[in-house]
Amino acid sequence: MKWSNKIGIFNGNVLVSKNNKIIYSTSFGFTDASKTNRLTTDYRFNIGSITKEFSAVALMQLKEQGKLKLNDKISKFIPELPKWANEVTIKNLLSYTSGIPDVNWKNIKSDKDLFNGLMLIDMLNFKPGENYEYNNNNIFLRHFIVERLTGMNYKTYVEKFIFQPCAMNSSVMTLFENEENIAKGFNNDFVPDKPDLPITGGTYLTTIDLLNWENCLCSKKVINKKSLYEIGQQFNLPETQSALGQAKYKNKKIIEHLHDGRMGNYEALLISNKNEKFTIILLDNNYNGRVFEISDAIISILKNQKYKLPEKTTGK
Repeated sequence: MKWSNKIGIFNGNVLVSKNNKIIYSTSFGFTDASKTNRLTTDYRFNIGSITKEFSAVALMQLKEQGKLKLNDKISKFIPELPKWANEVTIKNLLSYTSGIPDVNWKNIKSDKDLFNGLMLIDMLNFKPGENYEYNNNNIFLRHFIVERLTGMNYKTYVEKFIFQPCAMNSSVMTLFENEENIAKGFNNDFVPDKPDLPITGGTYLTTIDLLNWENCLCSKKVINKKSLYEIGQQFNLPETQSALGQAKYKNKKIIEHLHDGRMGNYEALLISNKNEKFTIILLDNNYNGRVFEISDAIISILKNQKYKLPEKTTGK
């Protein structure tokens, strides 16, 4: 880790857990582009796409309560949507097989704009269930359905029924103001990321909170074993993702969980192997695209195998 920081490919926090004990947890680098303050383990990072696990779990919680079925059509919950909503199911949203076109980000300044964008869609890109397309309209529809079924703002729902039960005590979801210990993204020229769009759903958390989430998710605290299996299923094509990213099961019990996320210059990686009993978490705020190389070396060390140090990036 010191080497990765020294050669300029990792600025962030790392946590490694083995046999249910944290064996390594530390910080490297700076909180923002000014290079004034050093990171500590209390700092929170945007986890990008890993946040999509929360909306999947929220829907499965509602399913377990009998409030929805995976084969329910979207129109059942949001009847004012165009006719394509009569074809798309909850399951399609979870597996990115809905055929709904992606968000037109040029027009987005609020959650209302996201909903209005869905209202303007006149046709799907393909028949639901027949192909795969990873995009954020699937996610925002999950949020809107949770809100319709619970009468609760999505952010409030997640804080109450996911963050609190899982002891994710430092986790915050956009929109928020004046929070301390938020790492700010920046590029290799020390140009800071633009501010977050004022929409619901982006999550900032510590490495400890992400470990708590992984342990909570797999211990039946928030959803049962069957639900955890269902949201880990992916469309049968190479390089597709489930709602959990990449999940492997044996006898319908999860044995491996890998999910990475990116938002601006934030990068997040969660790798958990239940058979080997380890979890690796890397959160950084200076994107270099090298977290998989770093995690490969950590895995080799955990397995007492030879490891390869990440190589220096050209121009660093």
